[in-house]
Amino acid sequence: MSTQTKTMLLNMGPHHPATHGVLRLELELEGETIVRAHPHVGYLHRGFEKMAEHKTAQQIIPLTDRLDYAAASANNLGFCTAVEKLLGLEVPKRAQYLRVIMAELARIMSHQLWLGTHALDIGAMTPIFYAFADRELAMDITEEASGYRLTPSYMRIGGVSQDITPEFVRKVREFVRKMPKAIDGYHQLLTQNAIWMKRTKGIGVIPADTAVDYGFTGPSLRGSGIAYDVRKAAPYSSYEDFDFQIPIGEDGDTYDRYLVRMEEFTQSVRIIEQAIENLPPGPIMADNPWTTSPDLEAVRHNADDLIRRFKIASQGFAFPPGETYHAVEGAKGELGFYLVGNGENHPYRMKIRSPGYYLVSALPYLVKGHMIADVITLIGSIDIVLGEVDR
Repeated sequence: MSTQTKTMLLNMGPHHPATHGVLRLELELEGETIVRAHPHVGYLHRGFEKMAEHKTAQQIIPLTDRLDYAAASANNLGFCTAVEKLLGLEVPKRAQYLRVIMAELARIMSHQLWLGTHALDIGAMTPIFYAFADRELAMDITEEASGYRLTPSYMRIGGVSQDITPEFVRKVREFVRKMPKAIDGYHQLLTQNAIWMKRTKGIGVIPADTAVDYGFTGPSLRGSGIAYDVRKAAPYSSYEDFDFQIPIGEDGDTYDRYLVRMEEFTQSVRIIEQAIENLPPGPIMADNPWTTSPDLEAVRHNADDLIRRFKIASQGFAFPPGETYHAVEGAKGELGFYLVGNGENHPYRMKIRSPGYYLVSALPYLVKGHMIADVITLIGSIDIVLGEVDR
């Protein structure tokens, strides 16, 4: 008598909350064990890259906010630095430090969103309340600088949109003082929690060489033991001025990816504290009449400045012939912008190297052989935002 084994196909998502709304996973199951998985992306149809090829640089900045809306300032920074590299534009030191503060706040906000939803996916409800309450503090600072909480569009080509206020400084110092206690609270809730450890240790192990082969970057790569961070490997925006560590994991499992992000909370707070205490004086915009709008005070007293501000705002400026690639360390990994200019006031071509796309491609490897309940854990552990995956 022979026994015949059959597998079952199951679609997880795109509307399952744990698939973040727009990711569909085609799972082949043998009982509750994953035999094969195939991720399907493409439900957003945003077309950011093609839209950007018809817009001026200033019009593209709000688009970048919406790539990874959980860490919008990092996307602003990546695009602006790529354009500045193409133009050969030098950004004032004060603006560079302000950009660093905003980018690290974005990293913290992204990790808080990840922490709360990842824990909720696995079944722990309490962390999301604490993480979101603390996230409000960072959003208040973002609002103080830009007027917006989620999509600040604070950065400009050549600097930032406006200087900070004394209230901004006060809020940043208060944030830096409160965050260590908040991080301790996150650890108390999860790090030694028996259920959390059971659900994350040994789940979704990816060795260092395999992670590199899949194009992993960011905390997911560092969880596999590779200390690659764009802020250290190719410093930009004055990151070389700050003292901070790159945390790495040992086993490359879900628990290590969790620990790496938890330590990155602390390191980002250290960077913000150094930046606000050593904030240089001086201008916040590069001195370049072809790309930089005159400030409102100059416009009130000079007709030429008024005309120049109108022209830059309405027509933009030319992307010089040539090509460039520049990357920053986003909250989820290396975020790069490839630009081709041909003298028009919009990029001839723009391609984005988003970390999430590479992380999604590894899901079949990560989930194979695990139980179906672990799929939810693994999607959370690589921390994807589909806005930057399906662009």
